[in-house]
Amino acid sequence: MGEAGALLDTVFWVTVGCILALIAVSGFFSGSETALTASSRGKLKTQGDKGEKGALTALRLTEDSERLIGAILLGNNLVNILAASLATALFTRMFGESGVALATLVMTVLVLVFAEVLPKTYAITNPETAAGRVAPLLRPVVAIFAPVVNVVRFIVRRVLALFGVRIDPDRNVLSVHEEIAGALALGHSEGMLEKEHRDRLLGALDLGERTVEEIMLHRSQIEFIDADTPTEEVIAQCVQSSHSRLPVFRGEPENIIGVLNVRDLMREVHHLLSHGKGRLKRVRHLRLESIVRPPYFVPETTPLDEQMRHFLQRRNHFALVVDEYGALHGLITLEDILEEIVGEIEDEYDVAEATPMFRIEGGEVLADGAMTIRDLNRAMDWQLPDDEAITVAGLVIHESQQIPQEGQVFGFHGFRFEVVERVENRLTRLRIRPL
Repeated sequence: MGEAGALLDTVFWVTVGCILALIAVSGFFSGSETALTASSRGKLKTQGDKGEKGALTALRLTEDSERLIGAILLGNNLVNILAASLATALFTRMFGESGVALATLVMTVLVLVFAEVLPKTYAITNPETAAGRVAPLLRPVVAIFAPVVNVVRFIVRRVLALFGVRIDPDRNVLSVHEEIAGALALGHSEGMLEKEHRDRLLGALDLGERTVEEIMLHRSQIEFIDADTPTEEVIAQCVQSSHSRLPVFRGEPENIIGVLNVRDLMREVHHLLSHGKGRLKRVRHLRLESIVRPPYFVPETTPLDEQMRHFLQRRNHFALVVDEYGALHGLITLEDILEEIVGEIEDEYDVAEATPMFRIEGGEVLADGAMTIRDLNRAMDWQLPDDEAITVAGLVIHESQQIPQEGQVFGFHGFRFEVVERVENRLTRLRIRPL
């Protein structure tokens, strides 16, 4: 009896030790899953560049997330099932048939507290640090379980294929752009990021998704120079203009022969006066064709980031925008693109323009119809769609499928739009408020 009791004690304590060890291993797998899935790959890359090998290992493991999760789940289920089986055998030997229920209760508490909640809570508090610590230990486990995981993955994909679901292992759930934009929006909503900083960063991110047409100066607002204008009038126009570069046309504005840089004009005037002993009559011999620079035309569908690269490569910051038929549509400068990132850039020569938007009591806004939807969204933190229209007036016309009259009211996208002013076929003023 004494030997049986000693044997029972030995078996008991060995079994208990195995169960506790298995719960610890289960906690390792659970914590590893949370750490590696919650960690930011960008932060892991930054830590890896600083020489942290654990972060580099974690980064490599997360490249194939499907394989990683499969290995972790396989290991976690193995140890949990084995621990539950040992506990059931132990409690059945001690308490008979009632030991099954008791083992289920005890193991549920132990697994929930020590193998799930505790390790995952620790991992979620600092996922990058935890990922760097567990990655070296997890890498051989993933390699060992790889054959089994591949079989499981094959079975899973075949089953999903029966329901029309196709799995692309190289597809990211979120693109890098969306991930960064979401982080910026979250940081602003939580008060950790100022609105102007968020807008600048989002402006830089959105350059690739926006086109020249969205921010160009429309041809109706361009200041031209007629090549047949007398030289004295051209000089006066350039001196009084707030622009340093002006398109030059002959006959009609569509026929652009070049772009006049005011600096080139002044240099030529100085040259003529110097060789003419200061006689102003010499200026009359100035020919614009000899000093204008060749015009640079760009399609209206060019993405802004691509256009900015072209400006920097060509060392030319002024371009004329044409539509698909080659007709002049507007102009764009490098400053226009930069303003989409940093906001309005003004100097002492800029002409003060009317404010395109006024805030009214009650959350209403009185906006210029030509104001872009993007600028309105940035100013008011709204989410009006800009897929089908660029300006506020364009959005109202697109949604209403007509050119509204003054006083007409529309409701769409969760906002109320009232046409306040219309000039010919243009909606010049609209009153907007959230519904």
